[in-house]
Amino acid sequence: MTTTIKNALASDEAATFGVMTLAFSTDPMARWSLPDPAKYLATFPSIAKAFSGSAFENGTAYIANGYVAAALWLPPGGKSDEESLMRLFDENVDDDIKEHMSGIFEQMEKFHPTEPHWYLPMIGVDPAHQSAGIGSALMTEALKAVDRDGLIAYLESSNPKNISLYERHGFEVIGEIQSGNSPILRPMLRRAR
Repeated sequence: MTTTIKNALASDEAATFGVMTLAFSTDPMARWSLPDPAKYLATFPSIAKAFSGSAFENGTAYIANGYVAAALWLPPGGKSDEESLMRLFDENVDDDIKEHMSGIFEQMEKFHPTEPHWYLPMIGVDPAHQSAGIGSALMTEALKAVDRDGLIAYLESSNPKNISLYERHGFEVIGEIQSGNSPILRPMLRRAR
């Protein structure tokens, strides 16, 4: 199957957040924070939208082969909608997990670069289409803009299975983030090229 990557439009938002919900349905961090299936399915599209912040407005949301995969990038100065994220987690995460979520977000802030950079809050492939090179094609396409700008890129990997994909594209693990019984989140940095 040929992988076709295109910029996602505002009209693609619902389908894009749908594929993210599928992709993250087995993600260790996503399911630790939202273990109840019904609550996960009801809440995760809104979480994906908040994490992606201004990606659609900036033209830095990418979809593959219709909607089998997506990558939501934030260019320099782009931000996630942190206010909505905090509200969503506050309203939907169990109290015993919530106490550790703030520690995770504090640690994420410490690793997040302060210099101009591209940030990848979310990339995901529908589980029915994983291991076919689609995630790699998404990374290759988006990294063209990163390299054109000559900037660093940053992400946090919530799934250890994805580390090798990111490493193949030049990212390096720069630490570990964990709070309480949470899964380990690995911040990753790609040097400017």
